[in-house]
Formats: sequence, structure tokens, C-alpha cells
Amino acid sequence: MKTMNKKPISEIVKDPEWQKVRKDLLNKWKNNPEYCCKKLEEYLENPEESDIDKLRILKNYLYSSGFRIGIIKHKCIDRLRAIVLTELKKRKFQ
Repeated sequence: MKTMNKKPISEIVKDPEWQKVRKDLLNKWKNNPEYCCKKLEEYLENPEESDIDKLRILKNYLYSSGFRIGIIKHKCIDRLRAIVLTELKKRKFQ
């Protein structure tokens, strides 16, 4: 487990692995949200051992405009948000 990183999110999201996942999810949320959540979970792997950058990327992604204004919604998104936020909070106080 890595501690908090001070790199700006604009740099972190350039990660090639993340860009591949992000592109795979384009235009799939409306018809297959479970698939999309599964892909995000696979990207994150084990939240407790996952790199802090991955957690920050997912937090940023899951609170982007489509999710925030409710265009994209599903119970798996809420669950994934809770996992990411819980892990970030744990690390903040370590």
C-alpha cells in the first residue's frame, strides 16, 4: 500500500493502463453498467493494496459530470464509490 501522492490528477490520468480502461468503457455505461463496474474493479484490483494513483483516478472518474448529475447511475457505481472513498479515508490518516 502506498501513501498519498501529491501529483496532480491531470498527470495521473495519463497512465496508459487507465487510458485503455477508460476507452473500453466509452458508450457502454447506459447498456451495460455491470460490465463497466467489473472493469473498474479489475483495474483497481485489491483496494487495500492498490496504488494510491488508481484510487484517485477512480474517485475522479466516478464523480465526473455524467455520474454527478445522474445520467449514469447504478447500484454497482455506488458500491464502487464507497470502496474507493473508504480506502482513501483510511490512507489519509496513516
